[in-house]
Amino acid sequence: MLAINLRQILMSDDELIERFEKAALAGSTFHHREHVRVAWIYLHRYPPVEALTRTSEGLRALARRHGAEGRYHETITWAYFFLIRERLDRCAEDCTWDQFAEENADLLDWNSGILSRYYHPATLKSDCARRIFVMPDRALDG
Repeated sequence: MLAINLRQILMSDDELIERFEKAALAGSTFHHREHVRVAWIYLHRYPPVEALTRTSEGLRALARRHGAEGRYHETITWAYFFLIRERLDRCAEDCTWDQFAEENADLLDWNSGILSRYYHPATLKSDCARRIFVMPDRALDG
């Protein structure tokens, strides 16, 4: 079962973004689900390039604030962002976060390893993939 923080669920989009942009989220309560929700919110508010920039810069700032600069991983951040963007395009225009989360549970389950469909493990573990976005290197079936 996924551990879900009730406070995070009840936080409004505006409150989550405000706290994210101030790097005022506790690392122990800002998990993968919240990362996805931040990207989802930004994609609703900004053009994709600006949304990606805000997501990446915010994650870097949050990592710095918690003394964990090395935790930011550009390939993982960008790959999830692009998956979220693609899935949003498939949703109804008025799709809520809860609907999106329900319809895209695979994006919210960090342990499912959705990126393993696109990347070899060694690629994601590389310093290069951590520093810059690396294109997927695993062939997908038709």
